[in-house]
Amino acid sequence: MPPDQVRLRRGWTTGACATASVKAALDALWGAGFPEKVQIVLPKGETPRFSLAHTDQGDGWAEAGIEKDAGDDPDVTHGALIIARVQASEGGVVFKAGRGVGVVTKPGLPIAVGEPSINPVPREMMIKVVTEQAEKYGVSPDIRITVSVPNGEALAKKTWNPRLGIEGGLSILGTTGIVRPFSCAAWIASIHRGIDVARADGLRHVAGCTGATSERVVQERFGLPDHAMLDMGDFAGGLLKYLRRHPVDRITIGGGIGKMTKLAQGARDLHSKRSQVDFDILADWAKPYSEKPVERMNTALEVSENVPEISKVVASEAVRRVNEILEGAPVQADVVIIDRKGTILAEAGT
Repeated sequence: MPPDQVRLRRGWTTGACATASVKAALDALWGAGFPEKVQIVLPKGETPRFSLAHTDQGDGWAEAGIEKDAGDDPDVTHGALIIARVQASEGGVVFKAGRGVGVVTKPGLPIAVGEPSINPVPREMMIKVVTEQAEKYGVSPDIRITVSVPNGEALAKKTWNPRLGIEGGLSILGTTGIVRPFSCAAWIASIHRGIDVARADGLRHVAGCTGATSERVVQERFGLPDHAMLDMGDFAGGLLKYLRRHPVDRITIGGGIGKMTKLAQGARDLHSKRSQVDFDILADWAKPYSEKPVERMNTALEVSENVPEISKVVASEAVRRVNEILEGAPVQADVVIIDRKGTILAEAGT
């Protein structure tokens, strides 16, 4: 790595923590007591070991908890206690949502409505652990697993869960068991799930915005429900490419003049570290309206303040770029550009 960079520490998903908690609790339930550390096998073969942060046991049940370590990722669940209680059941492995774990209330997610929001891969990991532990102890693998996260309901308000129709708490997530720091993949996956939910609910108009102000303005402008608002952030390309394959009738893209200018100039990732405004192109767009030296200005906002007409040009060019990415998919597109106060500077498209 370059000498000025620090290697970021990876962490473990809520799904991995829940799986390890199940394994430890089964040891206690079936007579071996709680282990000091518990080791599990992740989907790609890694074998992490976890220390227990919580143990409890009663008549016919046992539970263990692991404090989630998200590594250097800014994950809202970092430090959360992931608890799994196990007790005998009938008919295989049954999952229940305990305190702080959400329940799915809208279609479109990989888990059925009414089920606890424990995603497919964590479910598979826990079922595998139950099967292996049952064989080890010579008992039936009929187990009810109740996963809970103290303070999970409050933490869930900082996630997409309320908008996706997951009520009552967090989701138990993960496809590899590993949290890789600052990965874009999780954000883009959340965008995809938002589109899935919107389609399943029959929404005909959704919106992707770069921030809270543009989201508020666009939502009010079109009277859209919360679950129509896709938390696009900087990932315009990730949103639009998924819409191309899973279309909704109409998409509105909203944001400030800077990020919308980058979109208009062909950027698909609008983050400041990964794309920049081309002021020479802005100067060409501004020529019909002004002789000011746009190419020597510092920001797209400064250009828009000196040449107000540029916002309409940027909006039109951004719509053109959106349609390029959509590649003829049956989706009508429009763009809304706002200033920092939330005033609409320009609209173009549908």
